[in-house]
Amino acid sequence: MSNKLENLKPERVFYYFGELSRIPRESGNEQAVSNFLVDTAKKLGLEVYQDKINNVIIKKPATKGYENSTGIILQGHMDMVCEKELDSTHNFETDGLDLIVDGNYLRANKTTLGADNGIAVAMGLAILEDKNIEHPEIELLVTVEEETTMRGAMELEENILTGKMLINIDSEEEGWVTVGSAGGREVDIIFNEEKEKFD
Repeated sequence: MSNKLENLKPERVFYYFGELSRIPRESGNEQAVSNFLVDTAKKLGLEVYQDKINNVIIKKPATKGYENSTGIILQGHMDMVCEKELDSTHNFETDGLDLIVDGNYLRANKTTLGADNGIAVAMGLAILEDKNIEHPEIELLVTVEEETTMRGAMELEENILTGKMLINIDSEEEGWVTVGSAGGREVDIIFNEEKEKFD
């Protein structure tokens, strides 16, 4: 399946998206994808933690010169929306996705694509794999059951993460940034109201 995506860029993001798409990952059926994340982290030589409900945290140390910088948490979820066309025989419990590159579009054959939030997980893994990016400590947090109960986020162990900034890679639209604070401190943020077109 991954070879269908070999010409898509960025290559390593789509490589990981293809690998994730091979694994059934319906909410509540995340053991296999959780184990894939653990195995991938080990292959990359990174510290990894899998909790009792299958949330995964992968840690990559800061590069030289960034050891004292504020750590960053990249966050996504491993489960996906599972819908299919009426005539599809696809079984989300046992079948990987049949990906189709259709001109400028990537889609799945008679099912949802799983890009929410598989693309975030793929982006996170590609960042962790990259040896050329200079960065502070990175923690990739991948939670379970986001599409149904939010159990992964709700039952995340306290004080398990050390980063102070979190980037949630799960959004409905490109070009939008949502800024929040859970620190209890008032913050003034000023954005330029001019809109720029992104190509």
